[in-house]
Amino acid sequence: MPRDELLDPTPTPEERSRAGLAGPPAGDTGDEGGLRPRTLGEFVGQAELKERLGIILEAARARQQAADHLLFAGPPGLGKTTLAGIVATELGAHLHITSGPAILRAGDLASILTKLEAGDVLFIDEIHRLPRVVEEVLYPAMEDLQLDVLLGKGPAARSIRFDLEPFTLVGATTRTGLITGPLRDRFGFAFRLDYYDEGDLEQIVLRAGDVLAVEIDESGAAEIAGRSRGTPRIANRLLRRVRDFAEVRSKGLVDRETAADGLALFGVDERGLDKVDRMLLGNLCERFSGGPVGLSTLAISIGEPAETVEEVIEPFLIQQGLLLRTPRGRVATVAAWRHLGLQAPDPSVVAPDVSTLFD
Repeated sequence: MPRDELLDPTPTPEERSRAGLAGPPAGDTGDEGGLRPRTLGEFVGQAELKERLGIILEAARARQQAADHLLFAGPPGLGKTTLAGIVATELGAHLHITSGPAILRAGDLASILTKLEAGDVLFIDEIHRLPRVVEEVLYPAMEDLQLDVLLGKGPAARSIRFDLEPFTLVGATTRTGLITGPLRDRFGFAFRLDYYDEGDLEQIVLRAGDVLAVEIDESGAAEIAGRSRGTPRIANRLLRRVRDFAEVRSKGLVDRETAADGLALFGVDERGLDKVDRMLLGNLCERFSGGPVGLSTLAISIGEPAETVEEVIEPFLIQQGLLLRTPRGRVATVAAWRHLGLQAPDPSVVAPDVSTLFD
């Protein structure tokens, strides 16, 4: 008997990615896709970005031309992919999605670019991870709408130039410093997304509650927003977990008490710290007397790679004023001791409370 998937003509997500196809397949009603705003008017937060981007897109529509190439930078979960979809929607164009690591050879990029129609939007996520040989092929495509393809090798090699239709490239990166200068300079508009304040996150949670048919009041949304680390993706994820808790353990209504109980059950405290965050601070304060302690020693104490500690765990703790990086090692602040309910040692040997810098 033939396998079911061989009878299904719908391409898999991997096949769509390799083909550079746009977004999820038609009929995809997953939670994540449904929560994404479709237009700039629905997008909450990033007011400065929205104003500037709105002018660029409106001018492009008025001229009936493709918009300038756009670069969005910032930490994960702030809406870079969502903005790419909004750009395509506002321009009335088709969106083609791929990522830097998926484009291994110049021929892969050539295949994607030659399929673009006039006005289409090409979104490349993690664009800083494009191989250098691919990046160099992208330069003339962005500037002159020309694609140079080298056929053959050695003395018999020859170059063929293709004309491309006008298109808009939207790049997203979490590591702006890794983008080469020549590539960065070819974007007409580059903007860094900031973390969201609790007011904007509360609106995002309330909107997501409507989309997910969750009965939630403002106090419940505020409780979730306050623990979301300034990141919409985390806010939406916490809302889904609280929804599950409310349906199983409560009457279905997500108010402040239900949200607090649900988030506590899933290990998220009032400052948004999870189990691993608290473990790191706990080891730093209790095992190493608040530091200073080296990165590798601290990483071993919690069973995580040093790269994970440095790039994933520490940034939020530093932003919250709970941890300092010093030349001698990591040091817990007075705020970290207080948050863990521990008695801090002599203030003269503990980093000062710098949490007010991030309030």
